[in-house]
Amino acid sequence: MNVADDAAVPRLDTSVAHPARRYNWWLGGKDNFEADRVSGAAIAERWPAIVIAARQNRAFLQRAVRYAAARGIRQWLDIGTGLPTADNTHEVAQSVDPTCRIVYVDNDPLVLAHARALLTSTPKGATSYLDADLREPQKILKSPELTATLDLDKPVSLNLVAILHFLHDDAQAYAVVETLKDALAPGSLLVLSHGSYDLVPKPFVKALTADDYPGHGDFHARTRGEVDAFFSGFNFVEPDPDDPDKDLDKPELGLVSEWGRKPNDPEIPEPQDVSTWGSVARKPDPTNAGRH
Repeated sequence: MNVADDAAVPRLDTSVAHPARRYNWWLGGKDNFEADRVSGAAIAERWPAIVIAARQNRAFLQRAVRYAAARGIRQWLDIGTGLPTADNTHEVAQSVDPTCRIVYVDNDPLVLAHARALLTSTPKGATSYLDADLREPQKILKSPELTATLDLDKPVSLNLVAILHFLHDDAQAYAVVETLKDALAPGSLLVLSHGSYDLVPKPFVKALTADDYPGHGDFHARTRGEVDAFFSGFNFVEPDPDDPDKDLDKPELGLVSEWGRKPNDPEIPEPQDVSTWGSVARKPDPTNAGRH
């Protein structure tokens, strides 16, 4: 599919940097424009570790998808898809089981045009693409694309990876996540990551929060405690590094660079170079519900 063939493309403004395309550039992708590259480079000048953080976040998503598939999940709702790169959600999931089904959600026309063209499912599984905004969770949940692809009466992995820090209104952000969580069946997983200034050295934070910052107005950092609150009512889960078939006893919210790592994995970056909180949590059975 040619991007120009997609009906949504007239809304595309290549002169303005977009977070998804900027993120694609940090990941080494090619689906971005000059405005995205200029903005991405300007941000990297203020915090050079942004490239490390972006790539660690992406690796966390891939580990979380493998974990979910290994624990029997066969459905994914991936909101804030971003531009396709290597090892996308459906590719990782369907490498475990070709019958896995995925709904990708984004509100950027370039993302959706590329997704429809490139994110093709195995014959036994399914992928669908929904043009919707995270701020409208009911639209997402009731969309024909979702209801035709996923069965919300069965466990689903809800991916909210590096998306919530674009919602500045705290009340709205927590309400959106609660609405989505409430729609999930017991046994479903929440995969969530969120940028933070908690560990970033103060000179970099000052540069990243200045009025002339290229991403000013886009990003809303939250503390570890604030990110932890998104998981309320769910129980944190993480594979045991010494026995991946088992889970750790009482995992807690940590950095995306540390979740699910194996002892022989490459060296983990310094915490201040990641400063992105993230984890995976399971929705308990209502007869045995509890806070993580």
